Amino acid sequence: MKRLIEKGLMFGNLIEVASPALIERYNRALESLTGKRTALEDFHVDISGYSPEIGHELGDHLYLNQNGVNRQFILLTTEQKAAPLLNTKFSTSRGILRQFIEENEAQLFALTARDAVAGELVNSVYSVEEPVKLFDIRRVVIEADTTEGTVRQADKLGAMVDRFKSEEDAWFDDVLIAEMISMAKKTGDVSRNPVKLKHMEFEQQNFWTAHFGGLYVFRGMDHPAVIASGSKDDLGKLPIKYTFDLKDRNQIAKFFEYNDLVEPIVKARGIDAAAILGQKMDFIVVDAAQEAGIDLSGATRADIRALARRYAHDLPAEFHGLAELLKWAEDGGKWPRITSDHPAYFYTLRAANHPDADLVNMALSELAPKDVRQLFICHKELFYKLYADWSETKKSYVADFLDREYQVDKLGTRRALFGHDAPLKDDSAVPREELIERVGPWGAVRR
Repeated sequence: MKRLIEKGLMFGNLIEVASPALIERYNRALESLTGKRTALEDFHVDISGYSPEIGHELGDHLYLNQNGVNRQFILLTTEQKAAPLLNTKFSTSRGILRQFIEENEAQLFALTARDAVAGELVNSVYSVEEPVKLFDIRRVVIEADTTEGTVRQADKLGAMVDRFKSEEDAWFDDVLIAEMISMAKKTGDVSRNPVKLKHMEFEQQNFWTAHFGGLYVFRGMDHPAVIASGSKDDLGKLPIKYTFDLKDRNQIAKFFEYNDLVEPIVKARGIDAAAILGQKMDFIVVDAAQEAGIDLSGATRADIRALARRYAHDLPAEFHGLAELLKWAEDGGKWPRITSDHPAYFYTLRAANHPDADLVNMALSELAPKDVRQLFICHKELFYKLYADWSETKKSYVADFLDREYQVDKLGTRRALFGHDAPLKDDSAVPREELIERVGPWGAVRR
């Protein structure tokens, strides 16, 4: 993993904590949440305040996420909103934390100027010993305050101010006035500068969880289902109509189709489908080269294409399926029939334009794991897991590619691959679009 860390592909964009004042604030928050403190003189934190260095020091990388639910957080600065979330247990957690910070940025900026803000993503489940417990999670509520209770005290002071203004004899209530003065020394003038964090609740309908080997839970769909990374037989009976695992390719394809969750890359408007397909093919060649023990040190795209020509007969079905689709996209070749049981099928899809596009792209990356760029962007936990078992030559090639082709323009790459706001192509593409609209990308999905 050292190669990834050096290139900023792992633990990138973490926030450094090095000043004694910030460390003391962090320790006060850490102690209030967990009863623990750190002796480190500098460390880095993610969006939730989790630090891999402190996790190593404590021998507990879930020190802010016990049992993998109800994640706690420590905010030292609003700059944490741009940091990643490490050791993710639920795909929705980072988005929730980021939205909380952005919605309360002015208040949090003021609060973190003097103290750390500590809190928790609270739901009704405190442990998930069995898969069925995941379905008790319906919403997440954020609770947060400074270690000195500034928000709580500001609420009390606000109530006192209202009482002082509304009660006739409040001017003569020396005890009330004394309490207001004492509390205002800690909170400031709440009438002019109210210290109040928005009450925020988030529905937890569709999500991925790392529990039980990885589960994609799609409850808020016309045709709900769970997709398991492991064996569905190990999950027991779940309160949902359909449960699939990754072997159920035809059923998963039908689930995506019934819920209008995916679209073919060649149908997507405003993107260079041929370039995307060609890059996916290169990644498949790299994977095959690893299996054959071929050295890829310093390999260029031209070198990868040369390998593809040289070893064409030994390349897997995924490569040849994409090659046929690419030939059709570029030269109007024979229309390929790629059904859902074809190994190339999920490589040819991306999420359609809907609120759960990120979750669907995450599932597609696991169904098409040889596309290492999509895997890295959409499912970093799985990428790091698979990376650990790759050969040194594949590790080197992939790390260099991501550093060279992705790191320089992350937003642009994501838009090119997954965005839905691109302009229409020229009119010459219309007949082909109409053909796809009539017959589907490669005929009906097998029932």
